[in-house]
Formats: sequence, C-alpha cells, structure tokens
Amino acid sequence: MRLRIVTPLAIDFDQDLDSLRAEDASGSFGILTGHAPFLTALSVSILSWRQGAGEGFCALRGGVMVVGKTTQIASPEAVLGDSLATLDAEVLTRFRAEAEAERVEHVETLRLQMTAIRRIMARLQPHRSSLP
Repeated sequence: MRLRIVTPLAIDFDQDLDSLRAEDASGSFGILTGHAPFLTALSVSILSWRQGAGEGFCALRGGVMVVGKTTQIASPEAVLGDSLATLDAEVLTRFRAEAEAERVEHVETLRLQMTAIRRIMARLQPHRSSLP
C-alpha cells in the first residue's frame, strides 16, 4: 500500500508500506493493502506503520485520511520519526518553539491594543473637561 502525507507546505512522506495504524474519533484502526476505500477525520495522534522489518511513526495534528489505492493524509502538521523517543523529542522541540512564537505574538498584540486604547483616551480627554 502507498502512503502519502501532505501538509500545507510539502509532501512530507510518500512511500510503500506493509501496514498502517491510525486513530479517528471512534478509536484506533489498522489498514492493510487492499483495504476497502473510505474517508475519515483523524484525531491528534501518532500514526504508525510497518515497512519490511522496520517501522515508522508520525505525530499528526489531526487531519483527513482517504484510503484507496494510495492512502492519503492531509494534516495541518506532521512530524516524522524513526522511533517514539526521537518523535517525542522532535514534537516537544517544535511545540516549545510554537508556544514561544505564540507568546511573542500575544505580547505584541497586547502592546498594539494598549497603544490604540491610549490614543483613544487621549482624543477623548479634551472633551471630558468641557462636560459639566
């Protein structure tokens, strides 16, 4: 079976596999070559597969899976790993970087909002002194 994982910026994975395990809202399920076609929304989860004697893993931030001749997954983010340990370390590193970027963006948004509020207050100030 062929598996292709795509994210908004790239095709992250495109290889032949022996088996695949994924997770949707109803739970974990497996797919083998020749599986009947179907479509499902994936949960935030770890995708795993067997390829010969090896295995692979991918952390998914949800997404959509279409099973057919080629099983395709479209996800907002996919992090690949050869083992759960390396995948865990990579996901943790990415999430920390994203959290820091979001924090910086949040602080900048608050600064801009406070500047806008101060400008509005400054414009209203002269009108207040003329009120009884």
